[in-house]
Amino acid sequence: MNKLKYAVLALLLCWACAETPKDDTPWVDLSDGTLNGWTQKGGVANYTVKDDAIVGSTVHDTPNSFLTTDKMYGDFIMELDYKVDSTMNSGIQIRSNSFPHYQNGRVHGYQIEIDPSDRAWSAGIYDEGRRGWLVTLDDNPEAQKAFKQNDWNHYRVEAIGDTIKTWINGVPAAHLIDDKTPSGFIALQVHSIGKDQKAGTEIAWRNIKIVTDSLYKYTKPMTLQPVVTKNHINVDEAKNGWKLLWDGETTNGWRGARLDSFPDKGWEIQDGVLTVLSSGGEESAAGGDIVTTELFGDFELMVDFKLTEGANSGIKYYVNTDLNKGPGSSIGLEYQILDDAVHPDAKLGNHEGSRTLSSLYDLIKADPNKPTNPIGEWNTAHIISKGSHVEHWLNGMKVLEYERGSDDFKKLVSESKYVVWPNFGEAPTGPILLQDHGDKVSFKNIKIKTTDKQ
Repeated sequence: MNKLKYAVLALLLCWACAETPKDDTPWVDLSDGTLNGWTQKGGVANYTVKDDAIVGSTVHDTPNSFLTTDKMYGDFIMELDYKVDSTMNSGIQIRSNSFPHYQNGRVHGYQIEIDPSDRAWSAGIYDEGRRGWLVTLDDNPEAQKAFKQNDWNHYRVEAIGDTIKTWINGVPAAHLIDDKTPSGFIALQVHSIGKDQKAGTEIAWRNIKIVTDSLYKYTKPMTLQPVVTKNHINVDEAKNGWKLLWDGETTNGWRGARLDSFPDKGWEIQDGVLTVLSSGGEESAAGGDIVTTELFGDFELMVDFKLTEGANSGIKYYVNTDLNKGPGSSIGLEYQILDDAVHPDAKLGNHEGSRTLSSLYDLIKADPNKPTNPIGEWNTAHIISKGSHVEHWLNGMKVLEYERGSDDFKKLVSESKYVVWPNFGEAPTGPILLQDHGDKVSFKNIKIKTTDKQ
């Protein structure tokens, strides 16, 4: 009998040792068994609740659909289960948004991919409605194999600061460092389908839970090396012809606008950020403007910039560095960078409002409803020039457009400070310029895509 007791005791001890450690995370459920607290955006796919799961089903002739949380989330840890039909593509949006100014309210932001296809990129990170793929699973076969077809899968997602980490069924899947969007809603995606795909195909999500406090207590170590997007061309950008115009580390490809080399003062490179330093607000009095060593004709240019209070700078294109050898900046068309609330230039200009942020300097005022991030936060300038047509964009919104060399353009020039420069703004090519206006302004993620003339 004593031997039997010892055997039972040993067995009980083994069971106790094998038990899963108790999860003391103070989870909050995102679903109460209804769709309360959720709002549908985008398409009109069907969302219902069945057996404590949110179920989405496909519908023909509709764009991607998103069931979004009414609450916005910044830093959080989230876990959930999902089961997807093998013919579907889907995802879970985090830190996502929908603004009227951005593609008519299109949902955009980070998506944790659900991919039952042979590609097997489930738990990779996609930037919906913006940059495309940020982290694929091509180099992570363990995570690719972790997905369970026609069964429930478990995701863990940590979004803390500029770092997003994902796990699929306990296997590390993606590790991203990116500061594009600090907060937004969470959303459950039902992807659009083609006419040859079956309507009514389902994906289900359950046990959706989140924690937002004291995250350092509950975060898990990540064994994967991070993908860092700062000054980096991602998969889809590379496919679409984008390249870095600044490598994030050196002065390669740039020189002083009036020098054969890069200025030895006035500019600073630190932690992947290029900064023109303050010199009291005097134009080109310290390091001076810098320009690319390469010339560009038709192009798309993307630049992230950050203003300090009261600062003034600009991005110029089709610059002629042989003009204006005297004081001041080199001559070219200018995407104005300015603290509109403080700098007096916002109220100046030969055309009302034409020296405000993202305006065509001294010529055309940017849309006053432009989306501007606060001083000290990053904004994204986007310039598209194709043939004679030019557009200025700010944070995903087109704020102005014009035709170089048109009668309307020439009239604006004749009424501006540029009237003294013959054929201003009509050069077929020129370098890109970052302006030294004597104020501290920072730049990163400087990217360009060249296009063929029509």
